[in-house]
Amino acid sequence: MESRVQTAVEKHKQGYNCAQAVACTYCDLVGIDESTMFQMIEGFGAGMGGMQGPCGAISGVIALAGLKNSNGYEDTTTKGSTYRLSKEIMREFQTMNRSVICKDLKGFESQEVLRSCPGCIEDAAKIAEKLLFDE
Repeated sequence: MESRVQTAVEKHKQGYNCAQAVACTYCDLVGIDESTMFQMIEGFGAGMGGMQGPCGAISGVIALAGLKNSNGYEDTTTKGSTYRLSKEIMREFQTMNRSVICKDLKGFESQEVLRSCPGCIEDAAKIAEKLLFDE
């Protein structure tokens, strides 16, 4: 697959929030149309609506992980493997950026910006390509 990292960054520049930029870039690979993904993931931007929670970009990757890995509600046996995959995604992002929490990445309390929003989107897209779509 050709890298879509720059596509994700461009979507952010077009007004998608960080979660939407990442999740919508790869939605075709998990069988979701872009309009549905855009609406579904909207509340995950800005650290889940207020910068207190996980970075929206990484939340977008975890949403993709569930869509790619889950067998659906009729077969819940994939939960454990999806949780492990999500943990690996979070760990990789943490290693790259020293945090997964939006307010910490933006330096709101520490005054030290760890990573810009476009940078977080780039990193999240690279992680998606490495851990979910490297086929």
